[in-house]
Amino acid sequence: MTKVFIAGVGMTRMGKLLDRSIKSLTADAVGEALDDAGVAAAEIQSAYFSNATQGHMEGQDMIRGQIALRDMGIEQIPVVNVENACASGATAFNLAVQFLKAGEGDVSLAVGAEKMYSKDRARMFSAFDGAWDVAEVEANQANLLALGEGYEVPPGTTSDKPYSLFMDVYAAWSRFHMKQFGTTQRQIAAVSAKNHNHSQYNDRAQYRMPYTVDEILAAPPITYPLTLPMCAPISDGGAAAILCTEDGLKRLGLDRARAVEVKASILQTGSNRVVTDMAEHVTAKAARRAYERAGVGPEDVSVAEVHDATAMGEIVQIENLGFCDFGDGGATSERGDTTLGGRVPVNPSGGLECKGHPIGATGLCQIQELTTQLRGEAGERQVEDARIGLAENGGGLYGIEESVASVVILGI
Repeated sequence: MTKVFIAGVGMTRMGKLLDRSIKSLTADAVGEALDDAGVAAAEIQSAYFSNATQGHMEGQDMIRGQIALRDMGIEQIPVVNVENACASGATAFNLAVQFLKAGEGDVSLAVGAEKMYSKDRARMFSAFDGAWDVAEVEANQANLLALGEGYEVPPGTTSDKPYSLFMDVYAAWSRFHMKQFGTTQRQIAAVSAKNHNHSQYNDRAQYRMPYTVDEILAAPPITYPLTLPMCAPISDGGAAAILCTEDGLKRLGLDRARAVEVKASILQTGSNRVVTDMAEHVTAKAARRAYERAGVGPEDVSVAEVHDATAMGEIVQIENLGFCDFGDGGATSERGDTTLGGRVPVNPSGGLECKGHPIGATGLCQIQELTTQLRGEAGERQVEDARIGLAENGGGLYGIEESVASVVILGI
């Protein structure tokens, strides 16, 4: 099997960047990745451009990547536009890996960029409305929100300010988990506090202020049990990765010692599982495939970046990834197993809650963080002796779970 390596990564600062364009965010992320790898733009043989909302926000459809990349001199090669909900960046990465494994070339680019902030708040919040079956909106909503029924919601715990409908879904998933396993709001807050504490060491993160568990619980509510710091913000930003085969590294004279191997890149779509059959969750199935492909198990993972669109999402995903038993994610988090210095540090970047969630870039932001960790270049948030990194990224809603999940395993 052809081995694939990450030779360079780049990422912009995340945040409310109203003065930036998709082109400029793309240029910054790709430029940094090229510099990091020591590769010229002319060496790139294919490019996969991830973006989910530019059509909705700006009306730019169909040729987003060609427009974003040509001013950088990236032209006359295959440029593929990728949209796969919140897993778009991970999907672009997967396609770049497949291009190299197929023997079509020895250098490929995966890049994602997103401009989600707008002065038009209605347009900004409606960007997520197409991430489920638009022909069955009422049924979608009823099925998902029903998961949270039977758990008494305290009065005054729902915001009167606009927020994404996805937060209602995450809250329903949270209350289901609380009913099923006894998970507490305080355990969910422990995840959020951990990620905010990690984020203070990440100069690219959107939010860098540490919080205590009590401060998370006392923060403004979104919808029970979620408070504001437990939820990922709307974000602008970009991220990129340069991938090479072993022959590509040799041909370009690149430093093999800084290259990080892609041991597995798995995409999985959801199924019509029974809600209580946790082992059949789309991410759990993707994780099993990824571990088998990489020849490792959850006990071998040194550091992970997971899709915490809310703090509850991290609890669910560490269970799906086998870092703890199903139902034990809350207790595992509260115990400190997933913090820096813990058994398996999760989201040392601050995660989506703090680093930000520019949809098309998110999966590649995770790749940037893990590459930095595995190289030993993460500074104050460095995980000691990190050798195996795992990124989990999911998106969209279909049935009772995400429509698509990605699990990537990297190693040195």
